[in-house]
Amino acid sequence: MTDRLFRQAIDVVAEAADHALTLWAGGKTQVHRWEKTPGEIVCQADMDVNAMLKSALHDLAPDAGWLSEETADTAHRLGTDRVWVVDPIDGTRDYLRGRPGWAVSVALVEAGLPRFGILAAPARNELWIAQVGGGAIRNGRPLAASTRSRLPGARVPADTLPKVDRDLTAVAKPNSIALRMAMVAADEADLLATIRWGNEWDIAAAALIAQEAGAAVSDALGRPLGFNRKDPTAFGILCCAPGIHAAAVERLEPRAREILGRERT
Repeated sequence: MTDRLFRQAIDVVAEAADHALTLWAGGKTQVHRWEKTPGEIVCQADMDVNAMLKSALHDLAPDAGWLSEETADTAHRLGTDRVWVVDPIDGTRDYLRGRPGWAVSVALVEAGLPRFGILAAPARNELWIAQVGGGAIRNGRPLAASTRSRLPGARVPADTLPKVDRDLTAVAKPNSIALRMAMVAADEADLLATIRWGNEWDIAAAALIAQEAGAAVSDALGRPLGFNRKDPTAFGILCCAPGIHAAAVERLEPRAREILGRERT
């Protein structure tokens, strides 16, 4: 059943991504936009794609719960055996700027872990998919993550690097964090790291894609990620070549603990 559901879900996500691309209109989108909260932008395309996905994915698996950036969360999902974890447009800022660094992200989570993940980036002509134990694929080609073993010089998707990290190498940065994680899966980057609270829908699909490609994925403190939790957030994300994971945790941990300490006071 899961294999069939995976194939059906790929078709659903691809169709929703095509719709988002039509509204994007080659980067000249005129869709309505507003702020959900100060500094947090959403647009009509987010809502349209969310509605498409919710309807179609529910039809495929009526028993599955639902967790999406653009749907009010409820406790119902916590009582389900599996749940769709969805970001209808990850990278909305790039979407609205006319840049291609956005994607539709969908994962099916069972027992707290992604069972399969789908990431469609139609403005980049990319479809990333992964299923547990089946490897990760982009546009039909298997992926193998970075095998870097030294942290200095590691490629990081970033506009600029802080002074303390100038021994790293900045590479092109899409707004979508899922696509930045996928870059590690495709050996186009060696390291993606954040030290802030993030949401499960941003990373669920990409986490599986990266792991199935051979990357190490954890929170900012090096702890395993879990999904469909009561509070669907994680403190930071670290996605990197396995050979530099320990060194990356060692570098990030003092900063992460300082932030967490300030939040507790």
